[in-house]
Formats: sequence, C-alpha cells, structure tokens
Amino acid sequence: MKVFEALKWASSFLKEAKRDENAGELLLRHHLQMTRTHLLGSLQEELEEEILKRFEQDVHAHKAGMPVQYLIGTEEFYGRSFIVNEHVLIPRPETEELVYGMISRIKKEFQHQPIELVDIGTGSGAIAITLALELDRVEVTATDIAIESLSVAKENAQNLDAAVTFIQGDLLQPFLLSNQKFDVIVSNPPYIPADDELSTVVKDHEPNRALFGGKDGLDFYRRFMEELPYVTKSNSIIGFEVGAGQTKDVAEMLQKTFPTAFVECVYDINGKDRMVFAQLREN
Repeated sequence: MKVFEALKWASSFLKEAKRDENAGELLLRHHLQMTRTHLLGSLQEELEEEILKRFEQDVHAHKAGMPVQYLIGTEEFYGRSFIVNEHVLIPRPETEELVYGMISRIKKEFQHQPIELVDIGTGSGAIAITLALELDRVEVTATDIAIESLSVAKENAQNLDAAVTFIQGDLLQPFLLSNQKFDVIVSNPPYIPADDELSTVVKDHEPNRALFGGKDGLDFYRRFMEELPYVTKSNSIIGFEVGAGQTKDVAEMLQKTFPTAFVECVYDINGKDRMVFAQLREN
C-alpha cells in the first residue's frame, strides 16, 4: 500500500467511526518519523509491511477511543514536546493561555526579585516546566498526588532541561506542613462536574482524578480557599484554569478569601470564560 492510499483509508475509516479523520496523518507521520512536508512529498512511496501493520493497529485503537496523543506518546505544548501517557491529562491549548497570562502578570508584578512559584496538580509537568523555561529568576516547585504522574513530569523536565522540584502531595498540604509560602501559585485542577457527558476518548482513557471536580466541578477550588491563605506571600499572584461558566463562582471564592485582592476573569481565544487571576498586594 502506498502512503496516499493508507491516508485515504484511515481518513474514511475514522470519519465513518465519528473520530478525528486527521488522526491518520498524525499516526502515519509518527510511524514514518516524518514532518508533514516530508510526508506530502512521499505520497507515492510504498509503505513497509511492518510499518503499515503498526499504523493500522493504531488507527483501530483510535477508533476504539484511545487518544492519538497516547498512541504517539507525546503532545505539543507551548512549542515543546511533552511525553504523555494514561497517567496524565493531555495538555490542552487553553492551558497555554493560562501559562501566557501568568507569564505576563509575573513580568509586570515581579521585575527584579527572585520568584518562588508552585504548580499544583502538575500532571505531565507542562505548566511548571514551561514557566521554568520561559521565566528568569524563578524557582519552580510542582506537586501531584499521583506518583505515576510525577514520574512522567520528572522525565519531561529532564528531557527539556528544566529546573523543577517535584513533590508528592495533596493540593497545598506539603506546604502547610513545611510552612512554605510562594509568590506565585498556579493550578489547572479537575473541574468537570461529575454528571457531565464526555466523549469516550476522554472519559475512558484520561485519568478521572485529573478530570472530575465533584458534583458541580468546584470541589478543588473550595479546598484551595481553605489552604491558600497559609501559603501565599503578602504580594503574590494566583492563577486558575476553570471550566466554562465557572469563572464567576471561582472569582467570588477568591474575593471572599482575599477581600483586598484584585480578581479578574479572563476568556480564552474561543470566547469561553477560562481563567481566574488574583493579585494580592500589601495595603
């Protein structure tokens, strides 16, 4: 079978199964280790039998619901390639906007002094590692409750040469015990309401602990409000990713917890309310 024939088969096969028909190209590029430009220039070439077999197996696996990123083993985030597997949430483009928003606020608020930053529920490490690589004068810590997730994050940090300290722990509990405080706290916690309908690609394959946030999706934010006052410095920034329609509730929680803070809700590129930031300053 030639390259163009394999692509045509995968596209129609996946479209009929109501899956992403572009996944075939991503999978074939992965197996051939080719850029898109190189692949398009190789459409008339014959595929080796072993490569074709593995490609067909992966197309069938995606039809059954396996995310393409898990089949490939990586996902792009902020211009870098991160290892992903079933132990971590697949990084989303919306989270890149959280990182961008945090970077711009940090540069504006902390112009000269060293910064202590923590990413809570780091998963693949995408947020923590990106901030460590994009910012100067920053000491980055990242936590996750799952050892399996931390293993992935550590491997990503090593591959990308990022200086991040990883700690196993439940939300901010490790720092309540150590009495450590931070200039910046960022998190993309589980925020999907328990009753929400999700595609099988997400629900059956990505870790549920990284997806669901209780009946209304806000359980983790409520816990944050109990712990944040003990780990934030007098001048600090808090940044959360939230689900669509949750910014008002999370903003009100932050304002109640920190009455003098400047709290703002930010929409993503698709026009959905997606981020909440709070800036704490000494009066």
